[in-house]
Formats: sequence, C-alpha cells, structure tokens
Amino acid sequence: MQINGAQDRPGTALLLAAAPTGKGKLTDAGSVIPVLAAVPPAALAGTAAATLIELADPTDPQAVLTRVRGAAATEGPLTVVLVGQLQLDRKQRGVHLALARTTPSTIRYTALPWSWLVSELRQRRPDTTTLYVDLVADAEVWQLLDEEPLDLPAGARAYGVIAPPPGRRRIAHPAYTHALAQILRTGQRLTPDQLHHAALRRAAAAEGALVLGPERPTAPVNTQLPPARTAPEAPAPLPAAMPPQAPAPVAPVAQAPQPAAQPQPTGAPAFQPPTFTPPTFQPPVFAPRAATQAAPAVRQAQPQQQAAPAPVPAAVPQQLPPSPPRTQRTVSPVYEPSAAVVPVEQDPHEQITALSRAGRHQEAVALAVAAEQRVVQTLGADTFAAVHWVEVRAFLASVAQDPGASCQLWLQSAQTRLDTLQQAPDAHDVETAVDRAHHLWDRIRDAAQARALAPQLVALRRRVPGRQRGALDAVQKKVERLNSLPA
Repeated sequence: MQINGAQDRPGTALLLAAAPTGKGKLTDAGSVIPVLAAVPPAALAGTAAATLIELADPTDPQAVLTRVRGAAATEGPLTVVLVGQLQLDRKQRGVHLALARTTPSTIRYTALPWSWLVSELRQRRPDTTTLYVDLVADAEVWQLLDEEPLDLPAGARAYGVIAPPPGRRRIAHPAYTHALAQILRTGQRLTPDQLHHAALRRAAAAEGALVLGPERPTAPVNTQLPPARTAPEAPAPLPAAMPPQAPAPVAPVAQAPQPAAQPQPTGAPAFQPPTFTPPTFQPPVFAPRAATQAAPAVRQAQPQQQAAPAPVPAAVPQQLPPSPPRTQRTVSPVYEPSAAVVPVEQDPHEQITALSRAGRHQEAVALAVAAEQRVVQTLGADTFAAVHWVEVRAFLASVAQDPGASCQLWLQSAQTRLDTLQQAPDAHDVETAVDRAHHLWDRIRDAAQARALAPQLVALRRRVPGRQRGALDAVQKKVERLNSLPA
C-alpha cells in the first residue's frame, strides 16, 4: 500500500485494537483481530516482506507506547491500523485512545494519550507512514471534534472513519476495518487512496461520520445515487437537471409516444387496522448526480480542493440546481460518501427511466439486472451499490403491476441491509425497505403467494416495527385471515 520508493525495504504493520470491557464499551474492536490476522503482513504494509506487530486489547498505556515507538523507529514503510474508541480526559481536556481497562474516572492512567501516538509517528520521514483509523468518539470528544479537527501526524497519510457515539446500550461495528481486510484478502494491490475509497464503498459509515482522507479517489469515480425516499402525494416530475417533458437521450425511446404516467396505487388496503395505514411510495429518481458532487452526509477532516467537473452527456445540462442544506446527522448513511455503482459513461439510470415510462418493463429490468451483475463483479454482492440495484428492480416490478415480485425484492433488500451490511433496524433505508415490502404485500391478490411471503415479512416487522403503530398487528391479522381461507 506504499506508493514511493520505500516499498523496496521490508515494511512494518502495527495493528492496535482495543476497547474497554463492560458498560463503557462503544465499539466491538476485538472483532477485527481474526479478520486482520488472515491478511498477510506484506499486504498490509504494501511491501515484499513485512513484520507484524499486533496489540489486541492491551491494558498498559506505557507498554503500548513502547511498541508504537519501536514501530516508528523502523526505516521501511509503516502501516498503522487503529480500531477503538476516543475518550476525553475531563480535567486536562486531552483526547485518549481507550484501552481494555479504561473507565471514565481512570482515563488519565489507563488510556493512551492521542498526543503520544501523534508525537511518535510525526518523527518519521514524510510519506513513509500510512494510518488507517476506525474509531468511535464518545459524546465529549464528538463535541470537541465539531470545534476543532483531530490532530494527525504530519507527513503521514491518514485515512479512515471516526463515528459518533452509537447510542445508549448499543455497540458500533468496525465495518471500515472489516472492509479493508476483505479487500486485502482478495490479493488486490491498491494504493492507500484506492484502498480507502474501496473500503468506504463496502462499509456502512455511521450517519454524520467524520471521514479522514481525500474527498474522492484519484482514479475516476462513479456516480453517486440519490437516496431512496418516500413520495409526495402528487407524482414527482423529472429531475430539474433534465429538460422538462423531454424523454431521456435514448434514440429508440425518444421516438416513442410518451404515455400517460402510471398512477401509483393509492387505494385503500385490504385490511383496515385503526392505527396503521400502509404508505404509498414514489420510485427513486433515476438521474445520476454529477460525479464531482460530494455527499452532504459525511464531513471531511480537511477541506479538499474541488476537482474539475466530469464530462456530462450533452443532453443533460451540466449546471445542476443546488441541493437544499441537509443536517449531517439526519441523512441516511446508505449512499455515503461517494458510492460507486457504474461508471459515468455507462450509467443506465436515465435509460431505465425512459423505458419504464414508455411501458417497456422487460427491457428496463434487463438493464437493471445487467447493472447489478456488473456491480457484483466489481464491488461484491455485500455492498450498498449492489443492494441499490435490487431496490431498482423492486420498483420496476411495482410499476409493472407485479406486487409479489416487488415485495420479495424489498424483503431481500431489507434482509441484506440488516444481516449483511449491519445497518440498524431504525435506519431510514431499512425502515423504508420494510415499509415498501409491507405495502406491496398488501396489494398481492394471490392468497397462496401472500401466505408464502408472510413469514419473512412478520419476522422483519418484529425487528423493524417502523414509525407507525400497529404495523406488526396489521400483518398478523391479515395472515390469520389468509390462513382461514381454503388452500
């Protein structure tokens, strides 16, 4: 992972994963040790040979400092991976990396001062140190980071994620480090910049997380998809970036007459529970954002100079309307920070939109399936980019009046987000996927098909009750009615 001449020398990889035991634990730092242990030290250091220094749940800050000092004294490239949590010493207002025996009252004696770590790494020659962090800040450190950035060693390349505290009785998952390990185990030889952005695409960054490193990779990036959202009551118009009432720039479709827009189903559901009304939904807008537009949900540790705008097809104006300001903590993390789906020149969203509007549903689905396969081959099935295309197919099935297929795809999306991508049950995109699956399931008129999908929907509703009361009861009551019908 080194990109200068120092990679000819043997390298060193220092892995430090620590978190307090008991109630003060904010992140499951120990879970990264097995996955990182499976990565060859040379792959971590980016050299032909490397020495591994592993510190798993250390207890003595002086012992940790000794190991860090020894690693910093090496001549060759040094890669440091830090996984844990940052806590604030209230008396001296110093940031510390918590260790296994750290408690709020003993931070000064049982945690590693962050300034010690920075001081040791700062003494190394420039461009020979790469630092990856996957940290969770406690509430006081998080407030401090809003006022001033975290001090980083000068001359070192720093990458990673610092997440806000996960909430009461919840423990964060170091998804960024897990993604690093998964990528390195494939044998790919990436620069630190490329590895960082590949890990961000695989991992689910927490809402409002602080991202260290460049805003975007040096290699051409793909477009960022707009987040899924619930619809207004009136049908949404085409995006402002496209000419009004003009079809997408696809020759076969542009010559076809524009049919009336298919209304979204708004009829009353089959059940009438007093406290729950299935929502109606509008499809996501399939218009790519400009490749240079940064996601607003992720804060950058250091402001970066904006790159020149990427070329856009002539049919789409380059000037996009400015997005309204959004609060960092309220934007869903699913599309952070610049999720790559397909290359800009191959982005099929506009063509899928045109085909769907023209009623050519099979062609639209074929394009979506091809895009999904391309994403799975390049990024993997366990990525947010892949689950996006599952949701695109779910919407297309709904437009094609196939609620059963659409429901099944939304259930698949919700299950993937929860179990594979490790999103929280109250995450906006998880709730949206379950709500849409519930809505489509209620439209299924085939009792046998509805019964077949009911167990998975009930299981998901137990985990994701949603924002409206009575959702689970509504599903269970309808299941009872379905079971009372003759088979």
